[in-house]
Amino acid sequence: MSTTTAVAPLTTQDAEVLVTAARRAAEAAGGTVSVTVLDAGGHLLAFRRDDRAVLISGETSTRKAYTALQLNAPTADLVDAVQPGGLFHTLPTALDRPLLFIAGGVPVHRDGRLIGAIGVGGGAPEQDHAFATAALEALA
Repeated sequence: MSTTTAVAPLTTQDAEVLVTAARRAAEAAGGTVSVTVLDAGGHLLAFRRDDRAVLISGETSTRKAYTALQLNAPTADLVDAVQPGGLFHTLPTALDRPLLFIAGGVPVHRDGRLIGAIGVGGGAPEQDHAFATAALEALA
């Protein structure tokens, strides 16, 4: 008989905490961003685009979250892998949704298991990564 431990899923309340924390981190840095939170199945749990953010930042944040979820890694760690000769160079054409390999997407884990992802778009890549990471700290 095997025993499995249930892991609480990412909830809409968790997603709202992530969105709020990322937005506050961006505002503290003087920026505006879009934030997307997906559950472990890739379903949208929360999304927010600041009216002052660049319109495409919404699609960018969603693609960053999707990439982080699919590869279970921060997108900031994947940039080299998509260069010619990199491990994931041809991967974007193999999936049904394009991936985005710039910083700002971070997987969300609970008890060591992947339960979702957050994507932040609108700032410089390093800023977006910092905002997403700050949001994870707020969830802990």
